[in-house]
Amino acid sequence: KKDVLIHVCGLQLMDPDEDQEPIEIVVPGQYYFRNGNHYLRYEEMMDDTKVPTVNYIKMSAQGVEIRKQGQVNVHMVFEQGKKNMTLYSTPFGTLQMGIAATGVELKEDDDNIHLKVDYALDMNEEHVADCYLTVQAQSRDSEGFTL
Repeated sequence: KKDVLIHVCGLQLMDPDEDQEPIEIVVPGQYYFRNGNHYLRYEEMMDDTKVPTVNYIKMSAQGVEIRKQGQVNVHMVFEQGKKNMTLYSTPFGTLQMGIAATGVELKEDDDNIHLKVDYALDMNEEHVADCYLTVQAQSRDSEGFTL
């Protein structure tokens, strides 16, 4: 288990003709490796409340799982070529989401792990966006630390 800095970047392309800015955060977190899987854990503040949302990311060659617990609650599963359904619970209500991963790429070396996921997002059985998510985690003690 080690302390890492985690850079998360995501974009949902709802209108291909419109320029959209990705959502990015850089947060401290923890990394550990167990049973052939890479795990990341970090907290983020979703709004003005003092309640953090805890994020867990599990990565392997088979796919990626992301769990959020707190202001929003969701368990998203990304497996290449497969559509997974989940419920996304917010303080304003719950939505049914479908996630169909079109690309999952995981690169790792001694002090760095990089994940990129491309996926199609459905809400209530309707395609709403083509999305991507990148996650980079780097050991805070690594010499070449960059974001």
